[in-house]
Amino acid sequence: MMQSRWTWMCCALLAVAAAAHAQLPDAKPVPAMQVLPLPYGQASFTWLGREITRYHFSPSLKRPFWYPIRLPGGRSLTRIGHPHDPHGHRHHDSVWVSHMKIDGISFWENDNDQRIVCARVYEYGDSDEAAWMVSENRWMAGDRLVLRELRRCEVRPTGDDHWLMIIDLEFKTPGDNPVTLDQSFFGLIGVRMAKTIGVRDGGGRILNAEGLINEKAVFRQPTRWVDYSGPIAPGEQGDVAAGISLMDHPSNPNFPAKFHVRNDGWMGVCTTGKDAITVEPGKPRHFRYGLWVHPGAPDGEAINAMWKMFSEQPAASLTWK
Repeated sequence: MMQSRWTWMCCALLAVAAAAHAQLPDAKPVPAMQVLPLPYGQASFTWLGREITRYHFSPSLKRPFWYPIRLPGGRSLTRIGHPHDPHGHRHHDSVWVSHMKIDGISFWENDNDQRIVCARVYEYGDSDEAAWMVSENRWMAGDRLVLRELRRCEVRPTGDDHWLMIIDLEFKTPGDNPVTLDQSFFGLIGVRMAKTIGVRDGGGRILNAEGLINEKAVFRQPTRWVDYSGPIAPGEQGDVAAGISLMDHPSNPNFPAKFHVRNDGWMGVCTTGKDAITVEPGKPRHFRYGLWVHPGAPDGEAINAMWKMFSEQPAASLTWK
């Protein structure tokens, strides 16, 4: 009796689905990659219906950031704040953009009047290959506009269980005077990994493109990429590992940049670690970075192949409004 009822229910559901399809002859395929605007200044990036990251850009924030960063259905590979100094490092918001000194003004810490404010969203885009979002940010020191920024974030799958986020930044001056990103080892991209992935707390691993391993060897060394991988969840056959490869782009000023990386789970691209970068009036400066989110702890050959793919991606078209 139960089997007959189950068979009847399945047939009924199939009939409903077929009828619905017949009533929607012009239906278009649902994109595999989508970005969904949410209340309170958030946007959810989904892959086949599962959220893999969320962008937080409310004007009330100190600065925009991405959290969580995860594999489909998994735990976040990043966290908010330092695991052992949550107050002193409360500016560590998972994945974020900021800089220690712009014309001598710090946008890095939280204990000041400086903010990076999302002024408007230009575009949301969906497709099977990628989802993207374009927005304009204003770097404010109190009421003074220091720098204007156009930001494009694109998320695209690179396999069945890994994906790439490409962050494009374009800076331009708000007036007729140049603006300088002063020499500093803090900025433009920062990443705070999950506690269990850190070398110190979880026994994770730091690896750069030259094959150097962990903080002592990798710290402030120029390189194309740095990978941070480690355990993220318990599993039947041992802990499940995952990680993020943070990538510099050959078109960026000061490439290859130095990387500021610590055994405590922190890594960042030091775009101005070598030299200051000046933005001249009427001459915007463009920067591009990649974050490859992957399972396991891949070797250098696999990460180099992904970096090559990232470096050959077509340049993003950014248009100011």
